[in-house]
Amino acid sequence: MSTEVQGGYRGRIAPSPTGYLHLGHGRTFWIAWERARKAGGTVVLRNDDLDRDRVRTEFITGFIEDLKWLGVEWDEGPDRGGPHRPYSQSERMSHYAAALSRLRDLGWVYPCTCSRREILASLSAPHAGDEEPVYAGHCRGRRMEDLKWGTRFSWRFRVPDGEAIEFEDGFAGRVRYEAGRDFGDFVVWRHDGVPAYQLACVVDDALMRITEVVRGEDLLLSTARQILLYRALGWSVPRFCHCPLVRDAQGQRLAKRHASLSLRELRAAGKQPEEVRALWGAS
Repeated sequence: MSTEVQGGYRGRIAPSPTGYLHLGHGRTFWIAWERARKAGGTVVLRNDDLDRDRVRTEFITGFIEDLKWLGVEWDEGPDRGGPHRPYSQSERMSHYAAALSRLRDLGWVYPCTCSRREILASLSAPHAGDEEPVYAGHCRGRRMEDLKWGTRFSWRFRVPDGEAIEFEDGFAGRVRYEAGRDFGDFVVWRHDGVPAYQLACVVDDALMRITEVVRGEDLLLSTARQILLYRALGWSVPRFCHCPLVRDAQGQRLAKRHASLSLRELRAAGKQPEEVRALWGAS
């Protein structure tokens, strides 16, 4: 699983097909595409479809149609293939399993039987305001041989308490978090056999040779966790650029519940791509 990066800029767009894209998604993906275009680089479209309960085929078709309508283009993806296929996470389980096996061999993860609610929260990309609490460490000393046959458990990553994780962000500037204080041990593999967002994202970005990750500012803390995973796996850490969020009139970040601000609804209302892009100041 070599991840040595060769060549120039490689960016990615990674929608989750659990609803139609809204204005905020469109802005972030536009910025990601524009940064790659200005760098003369490659854009990878990835289908982050691990949320089995919420993924729908029409949402996959929808984000491809909506992105093309908006004017976003890509060089590799589920609809056109490429050297790092497959580009849908549900087809990449062997890659995630190999990374988990390596983390186990190196002693970075341990079996955890705690809090089903907390484990479920780790599946999709988290957002500011619903971050899981710092894990208390109840299962930190647990080993596989300690578990009774049939016990349900997740795999949790052991963070190096007190270690500072710092990185230079393209929007936020210098960012610093402390492991064990700002975030604790986190789930990388759920009890139902599904890799959590943090692990799947790192594995895909590394194996697809992504050099810069562009996404929303609500994922800044996730980046600290992911940097630890990159280091534990011996992989190069990409650059990061966390865009300010688009918010509604009440100051709340846009979510998929804002159906009236979905790209699909705006298009149906007769808006042109340039009118939508003008809402966030893009040409």
